[in-house]
Amino acid sequence: MLYGILQKVPGVWSYVEPRVYTPTWVHFDKRFGTPACSTGGFPTLRRGSISTYVLIAQDDLNTLGFATGGLDGIFGSKTENAVRNYQYSRGLAVDGIVGCNTWRSLQENVVGTGRTSTTID
Repeated sequence: MLYGILQKVPGVWSYVEPRVYTPTWVHFDKRFGTPACSTGGFPTLRRGSISTYVLIAQDDLNTLGFATGGLDGIFGSKTENAVRNYQYSRGLAVDGIVGCNTWRSLQENVVGTGRTSTTID
């Protein structure tokens, strides 16, 4: 019910960019904070972050074979290690932070992987 009401509030929701890489049900709540990329998208995540966006990053990482220790929406040491390992494997700056380049890479690499044991419905 609340989601339906919020959908009608102009300027609250925007699609994750690039839109072609995400299902239409994935949105970024602009009230949450500044997107990691200047063009929009998910917010920057780091150790201590707790949100649905952490859950999405964990699902992406697990799907790509980088174990986060579960899907709990809490950016702890296991998620940070998974991010670092992922960044290293893709030639990204290894800082353990899910910023613009890491988000972009995760979203591009997870597309087309199909259902896995960690897929969130």
